[in-house]
Amino acid sequence: MTHIRVRLGAGVLGLALVGGLAAAPTASAAAAAPATVEEQRLDQAAPQEILRRSGFDTVAPGFARALERAGSFGQAERVVVRQGARLWQRAVDRAQGRGPAGGDLSRDDDRPLYWARLGMTREVRQWEPEFGLTDTQRARLLAELEENSRGENTIRYPHAKGVKRILLTGFDPFTLDRDVRISNPSGATALALDGTTILTADGPARIETAVFPVRWQDFAEGTVERTLRRQLPRVDLFTTVSQGRVGRFDVERTNGAWRGGFPDNENVSRTETIPVTDPASQPQWTSTTLPYARIVAAPTGRFPVYDHTSVTEIPAGGTDPVVRPDGPTPGSTARAGGGGDYLSNEIAYRATLLRDRLGLHDSLPGGHVHTPVLQFGTGNTDPATGTVTDPEFVRNRLDIIAQVRAIVTVAVSGTGR
Repeated sequence: MTHIRVRLGAGVLGLALVGGLAAAPTASAAAAAPATVEEQRLDQAAPQEILRRSGFDTVAPGFARALERAGSFGQAERVVVRQGARLWQRAVDRAQGRGPAGGDLSRDDDRPLYWARLGMTREVRQWEPEFGLTDTQRARLLAELEENSRGENTIRYPHAKGVKRILLTGFDPFTLDRDVRISNPSGATALALDGTTILTADGPARIETAVFPVRWQDFAEGTVERTLRRQLPRVDLFTTVSQGRVGRFDVERTNGAWRGGFPDNENVSRTETIPVTDPASQPQWTSTTLPYARIVAAPTGRFPVYDHTSVTEIPAGGTDPVVRPDGPTPGSTARAGGGGDYLSNEIAYRATLLRDRLGLHDSLPGGHVHTPVLQFGTGNTDPATGTVTDPEFVRNRLDIIAQVRAIVTVAVSGTGR
C-alpha cells in the first residue's frame, strides 16, 4: 500500500474505531446515521456479484435480523461481537478450504470479507431500535464490529514449548473509485495464514493475523497500537504487509513520520506529521529489524525481492524534499519512508515505533513487506467492462500468498527470545 507523490505509485488507511466508551446512555436516542462513502460503494454491481458468488450475500441480512431481535443495548452488543467474530472466522475458514465455498469465487479471495463487513456496518449505522440508541452507543457497536471482524481480538498463540510466534497484518482493498473490483493481496494473505503453523529451520511457528482498514482516522485513534501493544512482547517476529509496486516484493528499510495526503477509502486526505502519543519524543524515522539480507538472498518465489532503502526527506537546514536512495541523513525531516507516505508506511512506522518504545528494538525482528500489485489478466483491465475475477488474477494472488509465507519462514528462522 504505497503512495509517494515524488515517484511511487499508489499502493496502501482510517473510520473512527472508538474504544472504551461508556455503555450507558448519555443522551437521548439519536437518529440513524447516513451510510459512509465506503458503504455507498456496496450497491455497485461488482461488490454485489462478489458477495453473491461467495455466499457472503447472506451475512448482512442475517445480521440485521439478529439486531432486530435485540431488546436492549447489552443484547445488541453481544450480537455485534458474536457476529463480527463469526464473519472473520468464516472468511478465514473459506480461505483455508474449510466448510462450503458458497459459490464459484476463488477461496483465496479477500473481498467477500470486506464487502460483507460494510454491509454489517451499514446496518448498525441505520438501525433505529425501539429502546433507543445514543450516538455514543452506536459508535461503540461500530467499533466492536470492526475489531471482531478484523481478527484483532482473536490473536492467540499456543503455550507449547518450541513453537515460535509470528504476527502478520494485512489491509482492506483500496483505490476503489478507480476500480471497485480491486482485491488486496495482503488481506488475502492474512486470511490464508491466520492460525496456521509453518515449519522453519528451527521448528514450527504459529502465525496469527489481523486486517486493518484503509482510513486515516482509525490510525490516528490508535487502532494499530491497541491491537499490537499486548502482542509484540510475546512474539518472535512481526511484519506488516501491504500491496506496493508492480512485479516485485520490497522489504522496506526505513519508515517516515509523514502522511502525504493521498485519499483513503472514505476519500479523506491527511497531510501532516503522523499523530502519535507523546509527540515530543517522536522520531522522524524508524527502521526495520527484519533480516532483510537473508530474505532477499533466499529463493522465496517467482517475484524478485528487494532490500528497499530509498526515502524522501527535507535535509537538515533545507526546505525542499530530496530523494535519498540510501536512506535518511542525520537531522532530516521525513516526507516519505521506503514504503511511501500512505498508510502502509504509517502502519510500519507505528508498529516499529511501538516496538522501540517497548524496549524491543534489539530483540524483536519486525518491519514491513510490500507485495507486488495484484493485477487482473490481459484483456480484463477495464473496470467498466471487465469481470470480477479471471484465472491470471487468481494465480497472481495465490503466488503472492505463497511467497509471503516463504518470506516469513525465512525471516523467523534463527530468531527467538
